[in-house]
Amino acid sequence: MSIAEKFVAMEYGPAPEDAKEALTCLDRHGRRFGHFVNGTWLQPSAGKYFDTADPSTGEKLASVAQGSAADIDAAVKAARAAFPKWQALTPHTRARYLYAMARQVQKHSRRLAVLETLDNGKPIRESRDLDIPLVARHFYHHAGWAQLLEQEFPGYAACGVVGQIIPWNFPLLMLAWKIAPALATGNTVVLKPAEFTPLTALAFAEICQEIGLPAGVVNIVTGDGSTGEALVKHPDVDKIAFTGSTEVGRAIRSATAQSHKRLSLELGGKSPFVVFEDADLDSAVEGLVDGIWLNQGQVCCAGSRLLMQESIAEPLIAKIRDRMSTLRVGPPLDKAIDIGAIVDRVQLDRIQRLVDQGISDGATCWQPQMEMPERGLYFPPTLLSNVHPASIVAQQEIFGPVLAAMTFRTPSEAVELANNTVYGLAACVWSESINVALHVAAQIKAGVVWVNCTNLFDASVGFGGYRESGYGREGGREGLLEYLEPTWFKSAPPLPASKPSPAESSDEPELATSGIDIDRTVKLYIGGKQARPDSGYSMEVRNANGQLLGEVGLGNRKDIRNAVEAARKAAGWAKTTAHNRAQVLYYMAENLSQRREDIVHRLAAAVGESQAAAEVSLGIERIFSYAGWADKFDGAVHNPPFRSIAIAMNEPIGTVGVICPQEAPLLGFLSVVMPVIAMGNTAIVVPSEPYPLITGDLYQLFDTSDLPGGVVNVVTGCSSQLLKTIAEHDDVDAIWCFGDEANAAAAKSFSTGNLKQVFTNEGRAIDWFDAKQGEGRWFLQHATQVKNIWVPYGE
Repeated sequence: MSIAEKFVAMEYGPAPEDAKEALTCLDRHGRRFGHFVNGTWLQPSAGKYFDTADPSTGEKLASVAQGSAADIDAAVKAARAAFPKWQALTPHTRARYLYAMARQVQKHSRRLAVLETLDNGKPIRESRDLDIPLVARHFYHHAGWAQLLEQEFPGYAACGVVGQIIPWNFPLLMLAWKIAPALATGNTVVLKPAEFTPLTALAFAEICQEIGLPAGVVNIVTGDGSTGEALVKHPDVDKIAFTGSTEVGRAIRSATAQSHKRLSLELGGKSPFVVFEDADLDSAVEGLVDGIWLNQGQVCCAGSRLLMQESIAEPLIAKIRDRMSTLRVGPPLDKAIDIGAIVDRVQLDRIQRLVDQGISDGATCWQPQMEMPERGLYFPPTLLSNVHPASIVAQQEIFGPVLAAMTFRTPSEAVELANNTVYGLAACVWSESINVALHVAAQIKAGVVWVNCTNLFDASVGFGGYRESGYGREGGREGLLEYLEPTWFKSAPPLPASKPSPAESSDEPELATSGIDIDRTVKLYIGGKQARPDSGYSMEVRNANGQLLGEVGLGNRKDIRNAVEAARKAAGWAKTTAHNRAQVLYYMAENLSQRREDIVHRLAAAVGESQAAAEVSLGIERIFSYAGWADKFDGAVHNPPFRSIAIAMNEPIGTVGVICPQEAPLLGFLSVVMPVIAMGNTAIVVPSEPYPLITGDLYQLFDTSDLPGGVVNVVTGCSSQLLKTIAEHDDVDAIWCFGDEANAAAAKSFSTGNLKQVFTNEGRAIDWFDAKQGEGRWFLQHATQVKNIWVPYGE
C-alpha cells in the first residue's frame, strides 16, 4: 500500500487537549467569581450568582456574579476616578501597559485557549490558532498607537469613561477589540462580557492585576441583559461600544438617544459568498468551510448566503457536499474536530426553527451522514439549496452552521442579490479575474470584502458594517477615532434652545400676509429645479426687528419624499471622479464670488452687514477647502501580517439628510453640505429656519456650477417637523443635525428603527467662523464610511 493510500485509509483517532490547567485556575477561585472593580474582586451587591456551563457536556464550570445597577455604578465611579490619572500618564507609559497585556496573553495562551473552548464550545484549534494569537496581536498593535497617539491625532482627546458590551461568539477576542483601542486612546473602561461566556474576561482581569494596571482603568462586571441595560443608561458613561444582535443594538440606540453618549455598533450580518464561473472551485470550497462553519457558524460575518454563477452551480454543490462529509462534529477539546458545540440551548433551538421554516419556504435541506455526540449541544453542517431570495433563511441571520445557496447569471445580478438584505457587514468574492472581483467588491454594500479569501482579521484593518449591521469600526486607524473626540468639541458651550416657529406652533399654517411689500418669494429646490411646496402654504421670514423679508415654501412629508427620490436618481454622483467633483465645487466658489455683493446685501437684512460679509467671504474659502479635499481625503493600504493587502476605501454613505445650523444661514449651510457632496453623497437639506431665503441664492449657484440635478435638494420649513420625516425615511442613509439639544436627541430617536448613521453637534455651539471648528477631517470622517477590501497576493 502506498503512503497516499495509507493516509486515506487511516482511521480517525481522538486527540484531546488536557483541560487540567484551566480547571485548576477555576478551582483557585472556588469556582465562584465576583466582579472586577477598581482593581479588586467585588462580590455582587444583591448577592446573586448564575452558572456558566460547558455546552459540549452541560457540566457546570463556575458560578459568576449577577451584576446590578449598584454594581455598575461602583464600576463607573471607579473608572471615572481613574480617568484623570490614566490621562496624566505619558503615552509611552500607557503603551508599556498594553505591551505587558500582550506579553501576558502570550504567556497564558494555552490556558486561555482551553478556557475559551470550555466556556464557548468552539474547537480548540480555533481558540488556540486563531483567537488567542489575534488577542495578543491587538494589544501589541495598540501599544504602538498609544505611543504615537499625540503625534498622529493632534487636537483629539479621549471620550472618557467607556461602557463596552461584548458577545459570546468570540469572548476574549471581542474584549481585545474593545479594550485595546480604548486604553490606547486614554479612556477608562467598564466592560460587560456575555452572560454565556464570562470566564476569559475574568481571566483577563487577573492579567490586569499581574501587570499592575492602575486600579479602575479596566473594570469588568458580569451579568445578563439587565446588567448591560444599567451600563447603557448610566448617566456618567461617555461612550457605549456594543457588539451583538441588531435587535439589541436598536434598543441601545433608543436608550442613548436622549443623552450625549457616543455610540458604536457592530451588529448582525447575512454575508454573501459570491462564486463566479472562473473561480478556483476547490479553493472556494475551502474558503466556504471557513466562511460558514468556523465557530459553528456563530459568526456575525459568516458567509451564510452562497451566490453561485448558474453555470457552475451543479459541480460546486457536489464539491461542497463532498467536503461537508469530511467535517467532524464532536467534543471541542479534541484537536481533530472541525465543528464544536452550540453555545446554549436557546441558540440551538433558534437554528432548528429557522431551518424548518426555510424548508417550509421551499428550500432543499442536505446534511451529511455523521454520528452526533450523545450529549451536549450540537447541530450538523447544513446546506439549504434552491433558496428563494425572499426566504427567511436568505434574509435573517441564523447564527449557526447553515448555508443558504442561490444562483445568479451576471455580475450585476450577483451584486443585486448580494445587497438584497438590510445588513451590510461583510462579503466574499471568488474569481480568477481581478477586474471582476474588484468591480463587484466595490459595489457590494459591506464594510469588509474578502477577495479569494475569507474571515481574515487583523488589528491594523478596520472591521464594521453598513446599514443595519451598525456603524463605527473596530481596528485600524478608523477604530481609534471611535474613542476620540476633537478637544474643542468636548468643552463647547451648549446652544440655547430654539424657539418654535410660527408655523410650528399653530395647528394650521397661515398664508403669508398679503398687501405687504415682500422682497422675494423662494421655492423649494428638488431634482435641480424650483418646486412649489406640496402643502400650498408658505412661511414668513422676518428679521430681528420683525420686518418681513420674504416668504418660503412650507415643505412637508411629500416634499421630502420627492427630494429623496431625486437624490436617489442622482446616485451616479458617487461614481463621478473626485477630480470632477472638485471642479464643480471650484465653480461654485467662483460663482459665489461673482454674486458676492448681491448676496451680502440680502443676507445683511437678516444678520447684519458685518456678519453677512464674513459669511460670504468665508463661504468661498470653505467651498475651496472641500474642493481641495475632494480628491485628497483618500484611503490607505494596510499591511496585515499575511500575504494580503487590505485596501481601505473611504466610500460615500449615500443619501444624507442635513439639518443646517440656524446661526449662520449661508456659512452654516456651506460648512455642512460641502463635505457631504465633496465625498460623493447626495443631500436633502433643510436650511437655517431663521433665514431660509438663502435658498434662492444657493439654487442659482448650483444651477450655474454644473452640479447635477438631485445632488443637493433643499426643502424649507419647520426644522423639527422635517427632521422627523427625514430621520424616519428608510431611503435616507444618514442624518446630520446641527441644532439645539432637543433636535440632536430627536435625530437619534426618530432614526432608531432604521439605525441610520447620525452626526450631530449634541446641542453644542460650533463657531462656524473658525476653520478649526467649522471644517476639516472631522466632517469628512462623518461623510464617509470605510470599506476594507482584502486582496491576497503571491503563491
